[in-house]
Amino acid sequence: MKTKRLTVSQATIEYLKNQYVERDGEQNRFFAGCLGIFGHGNVAGIGQALHQNPDFPFYVSRNEQGMVHTAAAFAKVKNRLQTFVCTSSIGPGATNMITGAAAATINRIPVLLLPGDIFATRQVAPVLQQLESGHTQDISVNDAFKPVSKYWDRINRPEQLITALPEVMRVLTSPSETGAVTLCLPQDVQAEAYDFPEEMFRKRVWYIGRPMPDQRLLERAISLIKNSKRPLIIAGGGAIYSGATEILKKLVNTTGIPVAETFAGKGSLDFNEPQNLGAVGVTGTPGAIAIAKEADVVIGIGTRYSDFTTISKSAFQDPEVQFININISEFDSFKHGALPLVGDAKAILEVMERELSQFKVDKEYRQKVEEYTKSWDSFVSEIYAEKNEIPAFQGEVIGAVNTFSDAEDIVVCAAGSLPGDLHKLWRTRDPKGFHLEYGYSCMGYEIAGGLGAKMARPNSEIYVMVGDGSYLMMSQEIVTSIQEKQKLTIILLNNDGYSSIGSLSSSLGSEGFGTYYRYRNEDTHQLDGELLPVDYAANAASMGAHVIKTKNLKEFNAALKKAKTIETTTLIYIEVDRKKAVPGFAWWDVAVAEVSEKDAVKQSLKSYRENKKSQKYYL
Repeated sequence: MKTKRLTVSQATIEYLKNQYVERDGEQNRFFAGCLGIFGHGNVAGIGQALHQNPDFPFYVSRNEQGMVHTAAAFAKVKNRLQTFVCTSSIGPGATNMITGAAAATINRIPVLLLPGDIFATRQVAPVLQQLESGHTQDISVNDAFKPVSKYWDRINRPEQLITALPEVMRVLTSPSETGAVTLCLPQDVQAEAYDFPEEMFRKRVWYIGRPMPDQRLLERAISLIKNSKRPLIIAGGGAIYSGATEILKKLVNTTGIPVAETFAGKGSLDFNEPQNLGAVGVTGTPGAIAIAKEADVVIGIGTRYSDFTTISKSAFQDPEVQFININISEFDSFKHGALPLVGDAKAILEVMERELSQFKVDKEYRQKVEEYTKSWDSFVSEIYAEKNEIPAFQGEVIGAVNTFSDAEDIVVCAAGSLPGDLHKLWRTRDPKGFHLEYGYSCMGYEIAGGLGAKMARPNSEIYVMVGDGSYLMMSQEIVTSIQEKQKLTIILLNNDGYSSIGSLSSSLGSEGFGTYYRYRNEDTHQLDGELLPVDYAANAASMGAHVIKTKNLKEFNAALKKAKTIETTTLIYIEVDRKKAVPGFAWWDVAVAEVSEKDAVKQSLKSYRENKKSQKYYL
């Protein structure tokens, strides 16, 4: 057997750059390169290997968490068929990636993490940044990745790489098992040389198939739909990742079955399709909530049924409701006691569309759905109408961006009150036009995620919408966007703190406590003094962004036009009224204190207990 003498790091990069994926006859390299920050734990190993492999591009990031978000966003836009490697040193560099890893795994997005690790020889322990343990020497901070990784391994001997790397790829390219994969590389082992088999570095293609469920189960599902009176489709992210949007449109146009969309599934249908009820669940539209409540058959497509989707298990109230779950993941397909159709969404819908070609929902049901969609569209138009009030209203800002943007552009958001408003209001015209990280609701994802989206789709304008709270957590990737000449348009809405959780706090009787950015009051000893004078515009400018400050919607619209002519990352700043909100139409299960001296909390508890009565077990 012919061998090739390489270090562990060199072998890792050589292997990764020869991995390809293929779906429906289209083939591409799986890794677009490596994002990283070098430290003593990876600079002489992975750093050296990347230096001698310029055909495997390296991108310097500013925050380890941010680079994982960038990789995940890139993979999401690429429908999970391509991603990045992320490398860090051992210690804080590694643990900074844990939040990003959790977000990727929760959202079923492939990302490969290569954190440095402590010396395998242990001779020089404890080294800088080593966490010592009194009960074992076989542990490091990288063990913290285990619960947030879909696959985890540590390479203590060079030859272990030969069997570990295929497992890494198996998980990353599996539509049902994908997520964050962590391969820990001790800093001494990274630099060790070994005679690896040459066959290991040949081009390998991982085929992404379109598996089908058991035929009898599929026939039962079709029969259930044919016998239903009020069917409803819940379109999740899997509908988009599988490329099922066109066949979904054909199916619902033919049958009249309405569709409600999760955060990840928004864009499964264009907003103006008559069967599209829009957002489902806690942040849902009135029509989607009403139809879900009376649905007798719920067809989930690529959804994991989060509490937001199910309105904390109270969305579906028909006593005989039955679920059909189309999902590549067996785990998700069995949720809610469903008839499980484990397989590829596009392939399954193609069969359903043929078998249901003669099925039509009742005329009255179709008309009800269409009335809901028209009514909601009128409501959105009212929100979008420019009023030029000072401060502006968040819904109007969303409307301005949505109206100005082109169909192929992408809006990116993650946390706070913006995702809920975007879920309800944004008029999607492209399956990739709505990009939210809401499985983990991770503050700080926005700018890093926007960078990943831009790298995946460079011809699209990327509109990153972010509140001041999330901006302060992680704005550093502005620098990376400048360095790589990846232009973002960042919409920074200043509401002087944590608006979303402030509203939730108020609804629970706690008066928004601890959610404003204010000085401490010397009299009350609370954070209820004057507002902090944070200059977000100056901060963004200091990192190289072009900044436009606006006071009202008229100036904001002009800024959008100006920003499109600028070739570098541009931040548009606007203050918004945090007390004026897009209305919500459903509750969310957030526990309320059972004992309190405050009347507002007591009243909230009363409402909470009443809402709890609507919760169900779907068995």
